[in-house]
Amino acid sequence: MENCNEYVGLWLGMAKMGVEAALINFNLRLDALEHCFSVSNSKAVVFGREMSQAMTDVYSMMGKPTRLYCVGDCDPSTIPPGTEFLSPLLQSASRLPPKDPGRGFTDKLFYIYTSGTTGLPKAAIVVHSRYFRMAALVHYGFGMRSDDIIYDCLPLYHSAGNIVGMGQCIVLGLTVVIKRKFSASRFWDDCVKYNCTIVQYIGEICRYLLNQPVRDTEAQHHVRMALGNGLRPAIWKEFMTRFRVPQIAEFYGATECNCSLGNFDNNVGSCGFNSRILPFVYPIRLMKVNEETMELIRSPEGLCISCQPGEPGQLVGRIIQSDPLRRFDGYVNESATSKKIAKNVFRHGDMAYLSGDVLVMDDYGYMYFRDRTGDTFRWKGENVSTTEVEGILSRLLGQADVVVYGVEVTGTEGRAGMAAVADPDRKCDLQKFIQDLKKSLPGYAHPVFLRLLPEVNKTGTYKFQKTDMRKEGFDPHVVKDALYVLDSLQGKYISLDHEVYQRILSGKLKL
Repeated sequence: MENCNEYVGLWLGMAKMGVEAALINFNLRLDALEHCFSVSNSKAVVFGREMSQAMTDVYSMMGKPTRLYCVGDCDPSTIPPGTEFLSPLLQSASRLPPKDPGRGFTDKLFYIYTSGTTGLPKAAIVVHSRYFRMAALVHYGFGMRSDDIIYDCLPLYHSAGNIVGMGQCIVLGLTVVIKRKFSASRFWDDCVKYNCTIVQYIGEICRYLLNQPVRDTEAQHHVRMALGNGLRPAIWKEFMTRFRVPQIAEFYGATECNCSLGNFDNNVGSCGFNSRILPFVYPIRLMKVNEETMELIRSPEGLCISCQPGEPGQLVGRIIQSDPLRRFDGYVNESATSKKIAKNVFRHGDMAYLSGDVLVMDDYGYMYFRDRTGDTFRWKGENVSTTEVEGILSRLLGQADVVVYGVEVTGTEGRAGMAAVADPDRKCDLQKFIQDLKKSLPGYAHPVFLRLLPEVNKTGTYKFQKTDMRKEGFDPHVVKDALYVLDSLQGKYISLDHEVYQRILSGKLKL
């Protein structure tokens, strides 16, 4: 279902009966949608009428008998055969509280799927204690008040919208405004209308807001805090200044992780903090990795090596299953769970959760997000952070959607940078762009290849999907969008056609 009040009531009611809900991304269709049904071993599907066509399309792919329930006034001709209507069933149901299902604090509550930026989604297990922990840590860590009103425009199938946001209502009693979908043009109007004091963001939402024309309501609201993760350092101060939001409550975390971080004191650009004086209080670390393979580097004794300030490393968290704060519940798929666990990390015999994310710590213990594993690439002997380059290129191109990744080129070491730019109106001035690049980025970080396309695919949580684009590379036989390559001799981007492509492969065109 799309975001609505009933969505919360349904999964919460199921939990009271001991039924585990699998929260499905409403953007999924066909194979990916069927995968989510099957991997969770679901016995029934509850869907909103707005999903009628998606359910009809996937119905023939659903192998085992599954009960279907439609919420809302569904047209019987537009839904799969055998679908039951939930509203009359609810009207005739008992009003008495259900029997105690005999569940405990560490039992399963529901499943939330990873966003699927690198393949099919994985069903992460959320237990009751995790829901309480995530909601409470955000509430008390960022100093929320009982009279705060939270604007939640994030999808309720995702932990940021459903736990961090809705958890403030369910666990702490705050008022939460649920928006059906994020709208950049209506965002500040809604905040004024509902007297919101806290807004949620994730991924690229803040950049989309900055890309909107100035409107009166952006200065008439009472928002005192923006809460979320993924705000690029390049636009951090600009967002605070333009929209008059005094506090950015940036945090780092994932649905399944045990090493969450919070920027509780408004330190610009940071996603969190961990004490360097008392590091044992919170057993998380940045561990050295091979930046080519992203595998953990180990000492002669076989243990992982902690990073010093300024050294990039993968964030890991020690697993202690008996501790609600340190446990790792994993995924429904056991092999996916095992891939996220490393042994003999802090000391022999222990286990740690692998975040898959590369961060950097400063001298004080503040953490700064650098890249997701596999996104950093080497070119001309230097490590290039795709996240950093994406932020700068987007700013140079008027807050356009930009995805940066490394591609292999025959006969060269490392990977050459490639940028896919959303340019639906073909307004990109490549001559000005290369001039701005020289002022903003070192030469090794300049995109060697450009791909101009109508739009960039994003997940439902505003993360870019780059796996397919990385595979397609810069081959004009495969890529039908406009392609360009940086001609270093001419100092400009030239069109990459089949002839130029062959010159690159043969080594005649030097990169």
